[in-house]
Amino acid sequence: MCGIVGIVGLNPLEPVDEARLKLMRDVLRHRGPDGEGLWVDGHVGLGFRRLAIIDVEGGAQPMCNEDGSVWIVFNGEIYNHATLRPWLEARGHRYRTRSDTETIVHLYEEEGARCVERLQGMFAFAVWDRARQRLLLARDRLGIKPLYYAWTDRELIFASEIKAILGGGTVPPVFNTAILPEFLANRFVAGAETFFRGVSKLLPGRTLSWSPRDGVRERRYWGLPADVDGSSASLAEQAREVRVRLETAVRSHLMSDVPLGLFLSGGLDSSGLAALMARMVKEPIRTFSVGVPDADANELAYARLMARAIGAEHREVVVSAGEFFGALPRLVWHEDEPIAFPSSVPLYFVSRLARDHVKVVLTGEGADELFLGYNRYRVTAWNERAGRLYRRVLPSALCAGMRESVGQLPRRLRHYAERTFLALDLEPRTLFCENFAVFPTALQEELLTDRVLLTARDPYGEALRCYTHAPGGTLERMSHADLQTYLVELLMKQDQMSMAASIESRVPFLDHELVEYVTAIPGRLKLQGWRTKAVLRAAVRDVVPREILARRKMGFPVPVGRWLRSPFWPVVREFVLGPRALRRGLFEPGVLRRLAEEHRAGVAEHGDRLWLLVNLEIWQRLFLDGEDVHSVMRAVP
Repeated sequence: MCGIVGIVGLNPLEPVDEARLKLMRDVLRHRGPDGEGLWVDGHVGLGFRRLAIIDVEGGAQPMCNEDGSVWIVFNGEIYNHATLRPWLEARGHRYRTRSDTETIVHLYEEEGARCVERLQGMFAFAVWDRARQRLLLARDRLGIKPLYYAWTDRELIFASEIKAILGGGTVPPVFNTAILPEFLANRFVAGAETFFRGVSKLLPGRTLSWSPRDGVRERRYWGLPADVDGSSASLAEQAREVRVRLETAVRSHLMSDVPLGLFLSGGLDSSGLAALMARMVKEPIRTFSVGVPDADANELAYARLMARAIGAEHREVVVSAGEFFGALPRLVWHEDEPIAFPSSVPLYFVSRLARDHVKVVLTGEGADELFLGYNRYRVTAWNERAGRLYRRVLPSALCAGMRESVGQLPRRLRHYAERTFLALDLEPRTLFCENFAVFPTALQEELLTDRVLLTARDPYGEALRCYTHAPGGTLERMSHADLQTYLVELLMKQDQMSMAASIESRVPFLDHELVEYVTAIPGRLKLQGWRTKAVLRAAVRDVVPREILARRKMGFPVPVGRWLRSPFWPVVREFVLGPRALRRGLFEPGVLRRLAEEHRAGVAEHGDRLWLLVNLEIWQRLFLDGEDVHSVMRAVP
């Protein structure tokens, strides 16, 4: 895990400013505290910060092939590099290191841009081909590693994090307000756009190439399976195959020349990984957990239970509300965007804990999207089934009358009824998107001062596109859409928070061959009644304690709503209702005050909404106003 940057000038007669490239590179010092590198060749420059994992002594970058005609900077891990090496050596390539980076270089020499199709792992890399005067940018299939780029009239500039692009000085930090409705609805921005105007992310499973002769070409080299398994395989049969494939994925992800461990939440996903990992190593595995002081939001007891079951060397940290908010501005800076999920903050603290003992951790990210673990899958499936029966049995006029009567219910009862088939259309936009929006469309119409933003683009457009083009029924399509949108945001969170602590995180559930297999499993074998992840539970039943198999999913519910009500109401008062926030003119002050006061009084629960608004204001102060990280929280009285 490292940090990469680069500049390619569009005019070959204008050399890259080495000082600029160094500034960009060193913004990413946290991504690579073990080493640095720089290579400049006329109008092309590559920079690198290293976190040494494989071939600690010999894997320095930028790296080139034997004759210096191909150069690379690479962030990630290639788990099948040792398998590819003998074939490449047989083709005449001479290795100078044991690193996976060199395998990419030689594979590129053989197969050009199609080299990505033979790589198994997580990666974001840039290759400069001197002979062809061509740049190739590539990102792994699921988007585990980030890569951003921007065009100016003079250059193409790219980096592992947006702040490094801004550090180059030619791309100004301008708010891309067009994404605001999507952020408010979904917490994040799907697709290639970012919060910064003119800065794009290379999407998962894509390559982007540029040369003076061919111009810009973007290619999608991988996608999710286009079919659902139509066989009559039973749950037990599928579970056995999932177990074999998951064991293979875990074993491949243990490749390392440095100590590694595992983030253990006490949930099914990380517990399954812990149990399998413990069987594959000689020494007790090292596990790390995080919690908060609130008992109803604390999973540490389950993590301890799992750690005892496998004889792990277990450590944990508890994050107070004060520590949580005190770290927030710095972590917004690390993420380059408003932090979508409060769980990002504890993730940083457990990463910092782990960094004192290991340099690599495995995590359970991706299992919920693959195996239908989120509550919204259950709710959507129930609404769809019950709603169809309801509309088939009752006359349409009676259904319409019931829908109107929902609005007359007492507030708390209405809150729940409005999210059921009694009030909802049975369309994916409503059931899958709007029903789980933080700020639904109706509320955004009240809140946004610029109503044109709501009509300029569809905040659910990317999710619905993925849903529409996916195979199968509602559950399979929801999974496909989440794997290509929601999960990409979670992976960015995982990357940025772990790299903020200079530690590498790996995600065995997102081994692309495992993903291809699991996404083709019918949804009925993943969600059975109200039981989520049925096939995964069956796959690890013999190695995970019954108490964990049967427990209710918590998903690390940081009690940020309760904290913002008291004792951290001043955070809302400053970053949502304060004069600086209101002067930006993005939101109607009266609506902001209503939401804040309703939440403070306990009349309604707006914790998630206030969280997004607080983060948005902190992000603007850091990146648009240029305020220092340490001074942001000092503004809170």
